[in-house]
Amino acid sequence: MAIAPPYLRPLHKSLFPKYPSLSHDSPFRPSLHFSSRPFRLTVRASSAVALEQDLRTQATQQNQTVETELFSCPVCYEPLIRKGPPGLNLDAIYRSGFKCKKCNKSYSSKDVFLDLTVTAGLRNYTEVKPVRTELFRSPLVSFLYERGWRQNFNLSGFPGADEEFRMAQEYFKPAEGGTLVDVSCGSGLFSRKFAKSGTYSGVIALDFSENMLRQCNDFIKQDASLLASNIALVRADVSRLPFSSGSIDAVHAGAALHCWPSPSNAIAEISRILRSGGVFVGSTFLRYTSSTPWIIRPFRERVMQSYNYLTEEEIEEVCTNSGLTNFSKKVQRSFIMFSAQKP
Repeated sequence: MAIAPPYLRPLHKSLFPKYPSLSHDSPFRPSLHFSSRPFRLTVRASSAVALEQDLRTQATQQNQTVETELFSCPVCYEPLIRKGPPGLNLDAIYRSGFKCKKCNKSYSSKDVFLDLTVTAGLRNYTEVKPVRTELFRSPLVSFLYERGWRQNFNLSGFPGADEEFRMAQEYFKPAEGGTLVDVSCGSGLFSRKFAKSGTYSGVIALDFSENMLRQCNDFIKQDASLLASNIALVRADVSRLPFSSGSIDAVHAGAALHCWPSPSNAIAEISRILRSGGVFVGSTFLRYTSSTPWIIRPFRERVMQSYNYLTEEEIEEVCTNSGLTNFSKKVQRSFIMFSAQKP
């Protein structure tokens, strides 16, 4: 009796992975004939049609439902199940729905942004943040931010948006080609620059302020090249970032630390989501610098208590305490830009 060569025996498993065990009378079982003639495979017509329809159904489901390792539930940090078109662009995110299987909680883009806060979808519960946080949720401040507000930062030593972007890009060289999250992005001044640079596979503009994200969307709609780029708008709390641990390549926080209710909690969260080798770049106002005369320091501490203005040493210490290394900084008057890396 002729014996099939070993490399032909498991053929039915590779051709029909969904049917690892088929009975002899199954209509889906292929008939194999071995002889001195060249190898011939016979499949019944009904089987071929059924399999073709099954494969088409699977392909459609795969295109519509994707388990993403990027966005995670802000409650339990489990990866969200996404239903809708794939992609990180505004249109794909807007047309997608997200759900956490563990918490049975759904998230969507009913507005121009994807709301991934813990309180998303709640109807009766309201939560008031500190004044410095609520200020930037104002429609007026959101409108004025790039129309004069941000430009006044140069009075404290900020070199200007273009130079700050160039400095940040230098720090981000190890993260080129990866995913960048611009936390506390405001109206998206730097998010848009990062997206237009083409340096990153995707840019996520993230802020707690709904109005800042709406303003960012308005600016994006005015630029056709940005509409086609991989940029997403996400509402989230910087102390509860909706990403899987070790999933992000770069995090940027421009002129933001002093507005956070707890900079230490926020930097710890940033450290959690960064992959090994990932880079965190931030800029902020300093309470005082190493060159500030001692007699002036107590005065600056009293008048700057409404915000969490830190010193150079405090910023480095909290980054190190959060597991970040290779701390580097550039200081100009009250302005500091710093970088730290996840080992």
